[in-house]
Amino acid sequence: MTQIIETIDVDVPVSTAYNQWTQFESFPQFLDEVESITQVDDTHNLWKVRVGGAEREFGTEITEQHPDERVAWRSVDGETQHAGAVTFHKLSDSETRVTVQIDWDPQGLLENVGSLVGAGSHAVKKDLKNFKEFIESRHTATGAWRGDVPA
Repeated sequence: MTQIIETIDVDVPVSTAYNQWTQFESFPQFLDEVESITQVDDTHNLWKVRVGGAEREFGTEITEQHPDERVAWRSVDGETQHAGAVTFHKLSDSETRVTVQIDWDPQGLLENVGSLVGAGSHAVKKDLKNFKEFIESRHTATGAWRGDVPA
């Protein structure tokens, strides 16, 4: 298993950053490898991604979610095996630290080599930068889901 941990500070209130992260279908606007996400219900999503030219589809389940604090998930089907969490930390009334942790099992030669050279960490860092630019340019979330999913 490979672990990636990346952090970025965004110049929006914690509720704005968290609310945007609950809008899974908007992820293709700032996550480079995500082609689409379909939200099936409050805790299940279907992802379509393109990594290294290969398209993959998989389902995820939200395993824990607490407003303005944390969203955790795991893959539930498909070839991609991973789990992760995003946490939100209030730095001030207008600044938030977003931390992403992803544990994943690289599949095939390309992903294993990419994992060894840190490609996954680089991709997550870039996606967080894209998220920062996206949310700071809007100053408001595209929507919100404030439900709680206990662990």
